[in-house]
Amino acid sequence: MKLTPQDALSGVVHSIVDTPLGPIQFRSAGAGPQVTHVLLHGIGSASASWAYQLGAAVGRHDVRVLAWDAPGYGRSAHLPMAEPCAQDYAQRLWAWLDALYVSQAVVLAGHSLGALMAASAARLAPARVSRLVLLAPARGYGDAPEAERARVVQGRLSNLQQLGPHGMAQARGAAMLSPQAAPVLQDAVRETMAQIDPAGYAQAVHMLGQGRLAHDLQSWSGPLLIASGEADTVTTPAACDALVQALPDAMATARISLGPVGHACPLEAAGAVNPLLGLPVLA
Repeated sequence: MKLTPQDALSGVVHSIVDTPLGPIQFRSAGAGPQVTHVLLHGIGSASASWAYQLGAAVGRHDVRVLAWDAPGYGRSAHLPMAEPCAQDYAQRLWAWLDALYVSQAVVLAGHSLGALMAASAARLAPARVSRLVLLAPARGYGDAPEAERARVVQGRLSNLQQLGPHGMAQARGAAMLSPQAAPVLQDAVRETMAQIDPAGYAQAVHMLGQGRLAHDLQSWSGPLLIASGEADTVTTPAACDALVQALPDAMATARISLGPVGHACPLEAAGAVNPLLGLPVLA
């Protein structure tokens, strides 16, 4: 029987480290001599969403995997501005890794909103990224008409105000997965979403509104993988294909299909996601 997300996190360490820009909470797994992978979660999530990737590193001596709780999530300090941009998260990311003395290039993976953070981080410090992996990437609305951008931002903020984290988890949790997803995955998604910090979520919404993923990827010349599920109703296959088409021809990439899975692909499609990251697959 496949491990539950909770079981997969057994043996994964949950820590907090101080940085000059504020504390960051994170999960880590693997006993490799150097950090090899850094994983960035989405807007309604947290480091626990990478359970099957972290769990795959437990007990191994060839990898060391880190997954942060982004600023404003868990016990990680909020960003100082009310309406941050992706670069603000990217700067905090590198401050966190500096505090952990990570100097070598890492595989940097971003899921959903985390893709905007990952792309901005790679743009700031390309030599510190060996491979960029974007899973069900949120493109952002920075290039959209002002009316659309305002509608998206205000709609998400209104939902948060009206429903609260627990209500949002109940209303939106199922949409993060395919209809065929196991109930234990649905429970995991809802549990994580119910724990979001409203102020941190609001900051992330504003970042989404300003995000320009295609723009931030223009200067990236290293290995790039973009993947999503065919049953993703949040960042649809068509939207991900459009992102690929908006990139320079020199990037010569194509969207990788993760099969008939939904938006929360690190959980629902770990068997396909882990090999893209260079990680083993949990039994």
